[in-house]
Amino acid sequence: MREALQKFGGKLAGMVIPNIGAFIAWGLITALVIPTGWLAELGWIDADTTADTLTGNLVGPMIKYLLPVLIAYTGGKMVHGHRGGVLGAIAVFGVIGGAAFELSSGAAGDPPQFLGAMVIGPLAGWLMLKIDHWLEDRTPAGFEMLYNNFSQGIAGLGLTFIGYWIIGPVMSAIATAFGNMVEGIADAGLLPLADIPIEVGKVLFLNNAINHGVLTPLGTADVAESGRSIYFMLESNPGPGLGLLLAYWFAGKGLAKLSAPGAAIVHFLGGIHEVYFPYVLMNPVMIGAMWAGGISADIVFVATDAGLVGPPSPGSIFAYLPLLPSGGGAFGVILGIIVGAAAAFVVGVVLLRMFPVKDMKDTDADTDIGDMMPVIPGVEM
Repeated sequence: MREALQKFGGKLAGMVIPNIGAFIAWGLITALVIPTGWLAELGWIDADTTADTLTGNLVGPMIKYLLPVLIAYTGGKMVHGHRGGVLGAIAVFGVIGGAAFELSSGAAGDPPQFLGAMVIGPLAGWLMLKIDHWLEDRTPAGFEMLYNNFSQGIAGLGLTFIGYWIIGPVMSAIATAFGNMVEGIADAGLLPLADIPIEVGKVLFLNNAINHGVLTPLGTADVAESGRSIYFMLESNPGPGLGLLLAYWFAGKGLAKLSAPGAAIVHFLGGIHEVYFPYVLMNPVMIGAMWAGGISADIVFVATDAGLVGPPSPGSIFAYLPLLPSGGGAFGVILGIIVGAAAAFVVGVVLLRMFPVKDMKDTDADTDIGDMMPVIPGVEM
């Protein structure tokens, strides 16, 4: 089960991580050009006209169309190369359109369809793969290009309508329901408790779906109203993960202890949170340390009215700094990260003393901590 979860989570991460540069670009553009952004605060652009125009012409289209298309293309390409990627990019517009139709029909919210793109992309790649295999021995010589182009076009037609009528509305409803749950917790004044389901989803390698499919749309709407949002930090905060890995370094043993410092660097500075998930899965009681760190950090964020102007992707300390709001608020963000790391470290050490993780060298000589890590493009363990 653990291997299946890791494989599934690694596939989700593989669709998002190659496109992190686009997310960073969107975040930086958002931080600069929104009416409460740096350019308006410095007086370089007019907040009421130019900033609104730039937001509508740049920020909105990028998050609604560009980022989902990139994710869907990458998902299709992972399954069947460029042809699968192109079909995924075509089909995701049906998902986007279906979500927009739900909004016009009275659904609450129109979140960017990152989650839908994660579904339709690999599905498109798989369908294109099956079609190509079926046509391989049935295509007359000299008609290869004609068959390839029309088969992709017809498949794109069908998948686009499936995305419009089925996948888009379903994914929009799922994201809206999860978002309503988080918003309900926030409205009840209990926003830090949202960390409980978030951390469970993260260690099951659903972090990208939670962050980019649910929290980022909520944060985007929040930024439009207040210029900053705490939602961008609920999942991406690197503090709790750092505290967990430091706890393993201090109180762990065997390969877990030896590998924890390197994982901490990759996690905190590189923003690749996936490296700490196996440390929770190998000793599930450690989810308590993550809850302690996440809830503590969120309490600080709420108390100091902290927030970011865009999604820090990846969740690195370096990604946080450029997205600090221009009107102040850096203290609350940094303090929350520190408190989250400290709380996770203290609780993690206590839990490791009470429930020590087995030394894998003693129990399984063929098991290596690297085998437990998800396959992440561009990251070597």
